[in-house]
Amino acid sequence: MIDRVLVSIDTHRDASLEGLKAFLRIPSVSTHPPHKPDVLRCAEFVAAEMRRIGLRQVEVTPTTGHPIVYGEWLDAPGKPTVLMYGHYDVQPPEPLDLWDSGPFDPTVRGDNLYARGATDDKGQVWLHLKALDAHLTQTGRLPVNVKLLIEGEEEIGSPHLDAYVRANQDRLRADVVLISDTTMFDYDQPSICYGLRGLVYMEIEVQGPSKDLHSGGFGGSVANPVQALAEILTALKDPDGRITIPGFYDDVQPLTPEERAALAALPFDEDAYRTRLGVSALAGETGYSTLERIWARPTLEVNGILGGFTGEGSKTIIPSRGMAKVSMRLVPDQTPDRIAALFEEHVTRLAPPTVTVTVKRHSSGKPVLTPTDQSAVQAAAHALERGFGKKPVFIREGGSIPVVATFREVLGLPTVLMGFGLPDCDAHAPNEKFNLKNFYRGMVSAAWFYEELGKSSDK
Repeated sequence: MIDRVLVSIDTHRDASLEGLKAFLRIPSVSTHPPHKPDVLRCAEFVAAEMRRIGLRQVEVTPTTGHPIVYGEWLDAPGKPTVLMYGHYDVQPPEPLDLWDSGPFDPTVRGDNLYARGATDDKGQVWLHLKALDAHLTQTGRLPVNVKLLIEGEEEIGSPHLDAYVRANQDRLRADVVLISDTTMFDYDQPSICYGLRGLVYMEIEVQGPSKDLHSGGFGGSVANPVQALAEILTALKDPDGRITIPGFYDDVQPLTPEERAALAALPFDEDAYRTRLGVSALAGETGYSTLERIWARPTLEVNGILGGFTGEGSKTIIPSRGMAKVSMRLVPDQTPDRIAALFEEHVTRLAPPTVTVTVKRHSSGKPVLTPTDQSAVQAAAHALERGFGKKPVFIREGGSIPVVATFREVLGLPTVLMGFGLPDCDAHAPNEKFNLKNFYRGMVSAAWFYEELGKSSDK
């Protein structure tokens, strides 16, 4: 019967693309309050599609933020249950002037579909809905039991998802979590991600005088808080790219020799990577390869600095305050709580007595590793080989999906990360795109995953 499912996917390619375009036209920007009605409209759009394809118990559950959408199909007794997670919210589209077409006007150019959310994560959610649709339309059933959990706050740290998961543990009971919100290693090279870094996001505020001061009248008598901030930030790393926070590396789980060998064997072109990023040279922690640095080593990055006069022309002042946002990507077995505390202690030590420093913590998430020998991971490997005609490679990813740790800790579930984005999909940036070949091959791979996982329970 899988043959009929695959024929249906191929026959309805154009309709699937048009449905995705309708999904992408909804500006579901979760971080901007004016878009709250759009986010709700997008949740209702997802729920309507779930109902249309035949899922049951479909609900749009409100939170004090944005809604969570749930649906299920549980008529495969004796078969595994898959909890498929994704998100329908998107990043802000700014700066708008850098888009070649409207961020919410999905446009096909060449092999790519351009729009905010095309890859992250609407396109990847949609291909699963279309795979399930093909199974249900052609066979009247699914090879496994399926529960879908699609949220609207992933791009702002999923502040209400943990509480929902804890309150609905019985409803969300499953055998495995499936997530398509990651990227492949490269064009035509399918991948399974077995590791994600964690995250802790901090803010430093340095307060100097009670108001901006004339730099001629007061310069030389008070500390400049922006300079103090710059000195603090500079002191957070040494010349070898090592983070200087005492205790920061204490819990880092090192790469095994086998993992290092596997990463070194991947066909990674550093020159092409550098050229694509538009930098003259790569940088990072001494002693590690580029792939090791971005996938399996912790990092500290200054995400933004604010302070003083930044308008056109000149204005001679000593600013009253400076502020910086700093994120740290974590690896197993680092924990956000400990790293945040160590960061605050170190910044406080670095601060000169001539200014007042305040450290705030924003979002966080734990790092995860998934064993690659699990039956669901092997089903994903077979499915990707069917969809792409090539065996997948196993990779890590530098980004964070905090709910993966929640699924493991609260529900006791492993997660399969089967993503279809590409390294240059520009998620979070202008001209985000989804490669249409991967969109279509992703639908085929998703259909095969449910089929292969269903078969695995018969062995």
